[in-house]
Amino acid sequence: MERVSRRGLLRGAGLAAVGAAVGALGVTEIPRWFGWDHPPLSGGYAAAADNQQAIQTSSVRVRYYVETSRPLVALTFDDGPAPHYTPQFLDVLEEAGVPGTFFLVGSNVRDHAGLIKDRLDGHEVGNHSWAHRDLATMNLAAIQDDLRRTHATIQDKLGRTPTLMRPPFGHLGGSTVLAVDSLGYDLILWDRQMHERRFHDNPTGQAKDIVDTARPGSIILAHDAGGQQRLVTLGALKDIVTGLKARGFAFTTVSALIADATGPRTQTH
Repeated sequence: MERVSRRGLLRGAGLAAVGAAVGALGVTEIPRWFGWDHPPLSGGYAAAADNQQAIQTSSVRVRYYVETSRPLVALTFDDGPAPHYTPQFLDVLEEAGVPGTFFLVGSNVRDHAGLIKDRLDGHEVGNHSWAHRDLATMNLAAIQDDLRRTHATIQDKLGRTPTLMRPPFGHLGGSTVLAVDSLGYDLILWDRQMHERRFHDNPTGQAKDIVDTARPGSIILAHDAGGQQRLVTLGALKDIVTGLKARGFAFTTVSALIADATGPRTQTH
């Protein structure tokens, strides 16, 4: 009989404990306590085509930016609405006369819809999940439930119907792509973003970074919820708008940016 080492026994016990923990959590989310896991061939978070009934279109396009020769950009804001920062960002956008696209967290809409309900004229809203969980660790059914709950809350509280979805952290699993397709969303990421840690005490530098690097069709990522690092973006936003206008850029929403590149010209600011 093969001799079993003490190390092997400990390893086996550890794997058994992990298995029990995963079983207790269920299959909607996979822990990463011991490094990368081996996803199943079907189901789970990685599979993108195991449920053919969920497939609605021949392909799913992930947009980092929009291909256009026109000098248009879209400002986007994630994670709100939030009591402290969202109204301040809306104030700056209103004063500058430019639109934004707000990717909303459903639970925040439930709790703080009054902050934005009457201030969305000219702006766009998108789905950013219910509670900002990492969708890339969840299975198809769990993601669909999450996005549907958020979608319904945005419709109920704000009277808007989102057509765009941005995954928290920009993380994509196969099941996220399949869920987005099954629900008819456009999947939006970004090609420029605020670097608040790099420019933690330098809003002017943050503004210059965006102004110097934006290109036609850029989708610019910012956040309107979080800690004091948001003051960097808040302090930079006016200069970003002024600087990009000086370069000849105009501002539009993400959906209008997509439509402008694929159809009749839309109004910009």
